[in-house]
Amino acid sequence: MTLSIASLPNLRDLGGHRTVDGRIVRTGLVYRSDQPNPVTPDDLDRLAALGLKTVFDLRTDEEAADRPDQLPEGVDLVRLDVFRDIDRSRPVVLGELLRRPAEANAVLGGGKVDALLERAYRDFIRLPSAARSYRELFSALADPDRLPALFHCLTGKDRTGWAAAALLALLGVPRDAILADYLLSNGCALPRYRTAIDAFVAAGGEATITEAVFGVKPRFLEAAFDEAEKTYGSLEGYFQEGLGIGPERQAQIREYLTARS
Repeated sequence: MTLSIASLPNLRDLGGHRTVDGRIVRTGLVYRSDQPNPVTPDDLDRLAALGLKTVFDLRTDEEAADRPDQLPEGVDLVRLDVFRDIDRSRPVVLGELLRRPAEANAVLGGGKVDALLERAYRDFIRLPSAARSYRELFSALADPDRLPALFHCLTGKDRTGWAAAALLALLGVPRDAILADYLLSNGCALPRYRTAIDAFVAAGGEATITEAVFGVKPRFLEAAFDEAEKTYGSLEGYFQEGLGIGPERQAQIREYLTARS
């Protein structure tokens, strides 16, 4: 459910989805978002009205230092760098490349950007730093004292997109509904970056690059699910073996975050 806070166009409540066993994901407990900076004073008041107790920042240290979270007073901020262990020779922060369209075309053009992003989504499963980050995030969501909670990255579509998709899958939301929720980022996030996209294309950059960098595609999310299921046999296996969140803790997450309809 998208919230009408202009400073955070990709802010959404994960609640409202129906699970395969007929339960409903509770509203007002878990939110996903793009980075909360810049946030206008009025929008900060609207954010405060959500009653957040905990915010999880999935960005790199460099991203967080560049745009520190602007949050209501009293919110506990937890930094979780999903990409801390990534190969730094790879272009993780693509914004830098987008300022050099000719180089971006050479590095990312001709479909190479899609392959890069698919690899990044598989890294959500493979990287030790990703496992540590998602373990702490999902474990916290089983603690009612830390809810309501919000998690975010830069644009709220990739690191955040996988967190939301994995959580909804664990709660029993059907895969087609999860994909539909994931693809909402195209309508929420892309308009925020329209000026940068248009400038990149006007300077000779390939439009397909910005479509991938600022938007989402089903194949990206499918790569993460494929990696989790290939490595651990099932999503529950990913939570248990990959993240160290066993069946009892998984059941707690389902109990706290869903209700009988």
